[in-house]
Amino acid sequence: ARLPLRSWLPERPGQGAILGLHGFNAYARAFALAAPLFTEAGWAVHAYDQRGFGAGPHPGIWAGQDALAADATTAARLIRARHPGLPLVLIGESMGAAVLLLAATSPDPPPADAYVLSAPAVWGGETMGEIGRWFLNLAAHTVPALGIVGGSPFIRASDNEAALRAMARDPLVLKSTRVDAVHGLVALMDAALAAAARFEPPALLLYGERDDLVPERAITVMTARLPGLASGQQRGVIYPDGYHLLLRDSIRNRVVGDILAWLADPRAALPSEAASGLPPRAASAIGAGTDP
Repeated sequence: ARLPLRSWLPERPGQGAILGLHGFNAYARAFALAAPLFTEAGWAVHAYDQRGFGAGPHPGIWAGQDALAADATTAARLIRARHPGLPLVLIGESMGAAVLLLAATSPDPPPADAYVLSAPAVWGGETMGEIGRWFLNLAAHTVPALGIVGGSPFIRASDNEAALRAMARDPLVLKSTRVDAVHGLVALMDAALAAAARFEPPALLLYGERDDLVPERAITVMTARLPGLASGQQRGVIYPDGYHLLLRDSIRNRVVGDILAWLADPRAALPSEAASGLPPRAASAIGAGTDP
């Protein structure tokens, strides 16, 4: 498959390369607001439309979690070849983070130096509840092509209204979702949650307390399984004023600042922590990954 690639390149390269994986129903433009903040610091940013999304092949059709994970590994190798000798960081947003959890724990993982998981989509059947799983399985096997249009008025993905309006007008953002695609997404999230226990590379986990899409209980289950939080190999940050789309939220400068600080020194205090610390509720959700 040929997957569309978008790139944002710095005037003075040299820090490293970032490969971004977008979320469900989005595409590579998901990184357009955050990319200039990275390029200003010398990082090249690349993102591609995953299969079934954006201008990629067969939009709206679920490609399968194995294909998505294999694409991430292939794309990482190609981007690594474009930037020889420099660090490669993979950033996944929501579904993209779930794909990275799967890819990184596969027998053939991407050649990445570090991972950033932003609001990882790990709300699978395990944390969904028995009734929700039953209805979804029924629909996926009886009316798989049924389209679900729009979203709930009670769900707010971001506090950036301009970004949300732009997404609503963007023809490459999917507005209708097939039931079998939702079923595939839930299966991916289940697999990502199970993979968390085997996910060992350096990683920064980001989550917003106002996230209406991935419930806190799902993040709590995932962080309890991550093997690197206790050792400091992996780290978590919760933003009390953050929503699901942290890299598009009004606080994206703060989020990117934390990512850049962590990449420069994984053990140092992050700017957001130094400014306000972590509230007790956030610290309990991330657990051992937070600094005292």
